[in-house]
Amino acid sequence: MDRNTVIGLLLIFGLFMLMQYMNSPTQEQLEEERRIQDSLARAEYVKDSLARIQNESSVADSLQETVDINALPDSVKQTRLSGAFGPFALAASGENAEYVLENEVFKVTFLSKGGRIKGVELKDYYKISEDEEKNEIKSTLKLLEDAKNEFDYFLPIATIPTGGVKTSDLYFDATERGNSITFRASAGNDQYFEQTYTLNPNSYELAYTLKFHNLQNVLSGNTENIELKWVNYLDKIEKNDSYERNYSSIYYKPVEDEVDHCSCTSDDTEDAEGMKMQWVSHSNQFFNTTIIARDGNFNRAEMETVMLDEEKRDLKLLKTDLSIPYTRKADETFNMSLYMGPNDFETLQSTAEGMEYIIPFGWSIFGTINRWIIRPIFNFLSGFIGSKGIVILVLTFIVKLCLYPLTYRMLYSQSKMGALKPQLENMRNKFKDDQQKQQAETMKLYREFGVNPLGGCMPMVLQMPIWFALYRFFPASIEFRQASFLWANDLSSYDVFFRLPFEIPFGFGSHISLFTILWATTTLIYTFYNTRHMDFSANPAMKYMQYIMPIFFVGFFNSFASGLTCYLLFSNLFNITQTIVTKNYIIDQEKIKKELEDYRKKPKEEKTSKFQQRLQKAMEEQQKIQAQREAQKKKKRRK
Repeated sequence: MDRNTVIGLLLIFGLFMLMQYMNSPTQEQLEEERRIQDSLARAEYVKDSLARIQNESSVADSLQETVDINALPDSVKQTRLSGAFGPFALAASGENAEYVLENEVFKVTFLSKGGRIKGVELKDYYKISEDEEKNEIKSTLKLLEDAKNEFDYFLPIATIPTGGVKTSDLYFDATERGNSITFRASAGNDQYFEQTYTLNPNSYELAYTLKFHNLQNVLSGNTENIELKWVNYLDKIEKNDSYERNYSSIYYKPVEDEVDHCSCTSDDTEDAEGMKMQWVSHSNQFFNTTIIARDGNFNRAEMETVMLDEEKRDLKLLKTDLSIPYTRKADETFNMSLYMGPNDFETLQSTAEGMEYIIPFGWSIFGTINRWIIRPIFNFLSGFIGSKGIVILVLTFIVKLCLYPLTYRMLYSQSKMGALKPQLENMRNKFKDDQQKQQAETMKLYREFGVNPLGGCMPMVLQMPIWFALYRFFPASIEFRQASFLWANDLSSYDVFFRLPFEIPFGFGSHISLFTILWATTTLIYTFYNTRHMDFSANPAMKYMQYIMPIFFVGFFNSFASGLTCYLLFSNLFNITQTIVTKNYIIDQEKIKKELEDYRKKPKEEKTSKFQQRLQKAMEEQQKIQAQREAQKKKKRRK
């Protein structure tokens, strides 16, 4: 080994020792490390203590702890509980008893552990499910019944290692007074946290009050909010749960804003940081549970929806974190209410501002049409017509009657186009080898006789808002839920006329909906009759597309609400009737021919609309392109 190598090794060793010295902890750092380790050891001890005192729903049960805290001496037991729960050690053990409040419309079951609702049974509604043989099973409809649900307040306490206690870990003392029940968790020395539920007669609303009594010196000094964690696993209530999933979400009402909601079809999170909240609702397709601030508002809300696999027993997971304002008064209350019931428009409207918007009637103009036009008409008809199917029939008649002026204009325009069919055929035969010339001459012919080729389309476009509104109305209205008509036993879900021995993908299902088949059949009949005099030579593909589309939509409507397909069937029958009567008995075809001829003879100003100018320009551009292509083809032939 030469001298340079030795020197290099010595330098490397010296640098290594210097680095070790520079990175070695100081005495202060060593003391801090020991303090952290001691804190971790104490936290681990507290964690073990907490695990041993939990009941059947706690972590201790899952670990199969063999030590029973109730079997320990009282002094040891109290020491362990005080270390884990601080002032609330007295409420950290007990029995988990059930209590019930009941009125004419629902029954609410409570648990003393956590002082929360275990489940709600609605007396006037039922859940319909199917067994493996597709037989329908009728059972009691319940909300909030999932054992995985949480409704948990966190009470911040600086003197315990965990920073506070969860009310789900506390056993509340219950006191029943008539239609009211109070759950109290004691912190000793006339200090307690209290929840009171009061049931109103013949109502789905439960008055709900929190009380903080002498806790200003128990809770952490910087506490301005008490956090509520609400976790709700929605149950599959409807027969068509795939559709129910797309109509279930979290709705919420900011104090100074409109009602909004999380996504219905994908995972979503909405953080209303800095926005005071009036209410938050966890909603199924036809039922919801809503927490409403009555005196004051929630300081903050964070909502999350989680989509679950269709094979799961639960429909969807909804999570909400709410901040309850706390001002550190000696005797402080916060008044709320809980609505747990159906998505009935009038009931929701009278419960809290904007709650009627939980019903998914649609947004913008479609929702407006449903809420303030279609729904009142339907309710009026339902007042003296018992069958919902007959109400749909009458509603269809009223809608068609109101839209008849537009329908008449459409049919009149089609009749004018039909009257020009001979001239159009002669013109196209004359220019059968020049497509661009055909189009130019066709537009010229329309202008000559004063015919608007879009005249039959505009009335249909104007009717589209009503069609889209009705598309949302039937599956959103609880009035159609489990209402039967003819062979359909639930107008809010698909009708089953025939069962298939296999499942067809893309939402078709394993059944045949007769309303859908009849709708498609009548659509094909109406299309044939309505377009048999129309000329499709300019675009032959449209002739076949109009027949393909109804067949294509059979797969979509087969699993849709039968109330809508029933309406569509009635609508087609009225359309066919209106078309036959209007074209054969109301519109005078000879008069139309004379009107066209009189217009052709009338002197005309050389004035065209902007639309016609743009159309003419586009056609000229097409002619230039066509001419260039023909020229290129001729050059290639010469070569």
